[in-house]
Amino acid sequence: MKTQQTRRIIQTIKGQNTSDGAGVKLKRIIGTEELNQLDPFLLLDEFKNDNPDDYAAGFPDHPHRGFETVTYMMAGAFTHRDSNGHEGHLTAGSVQWMTAGKGIIHSEMPEQTDGLAWGYQLWLNLPAKLKMTNPKYQDLSSEKLPILEKDGIRVKILAGEYGGAKSPGKSFIPFTYFDIQLKPGAVFNHLAPSNQNAFIYVIEGKVKSGPEASQVKAGYLGVFGEGDSVQVQSGDDKPVHFLFASAQKLNEPVVRGGPFVMNTMGELKKAFYDYQTGNFG
Repeated sequence: MKTQQTRRIIQTIKGQNTSDGAGVKLKRIIGTEELNQLDPFLLLDEFKNDNPDDYAAGFPDHPHRGFETVTYMMAGAFTHRDSNGHEGHLTAGSVQWMTAGKGIIHSEMPEQTDGLAWGYQLWLNLPAKLKMTNPKYQDLSSEKLPILEKDGIRVKILAGEYGGAKSPGKSFIPFTYFDIQLKPGAVFNHLAPSNQNAFIYVIEGKVKSGPEASQVKAGYLGVFGEGDSVQVQSGDDKPVHFLFASAQKLNEPVVRGGPFVMNTMGELKKAFYDYQTGNFG
């Protein structure tokens, strides 16, 4: 019988302050010069503002093709509208999963609640054979997302499965996404097969992980190396809060240009041409 190998943290990356959309101030965690991508993860942004001037202009109409966005609201709200007439409203604790597929034009406008607008947007690449799938949405209210609490571990299941409970979200590839809180002394263990890439992003506190007890503190991303399971616990006997994600590697070429993510330069040029000539969205 094969011995299970616990993954170690091989890279820690600090989120970089930047702006996007119509000047929305945010922290970019994946999609930087230091970590351009982590197959199939293309981008991870945190937007957390208590000043409306930092986010009120939002993300006006813009196109996407070739990937999915998974938006998770921690506080505040997000109103979404697209060129196909779809409209959604994300509230605190909810997830919107948008499959851009062959093309969509949409806007995303954050809203403050009790003084704060706070959330995360993760870009998940689509396999080459599904790049041109029809656009679709999965609007998952907080009430639909399972939460398991046991032995000082609280796991909110945004995607995938944990402890026999499963998110209603449907993915094209194996994909796990959890919001995790640990009390001092609690240990989070989870299988993460060797054909998947995995990371944690620490929101609060400091964690230690893997056979070498590598530490990752708040505001940093920890990238896991090879192996088939992860182990995370508090790094200083205080509560911790972090995101965990893993997904199947696509091992395909990535050619990206702004809002489009394709496999070849020809496909990328075609995406820009289709957008400019009004042939999608």
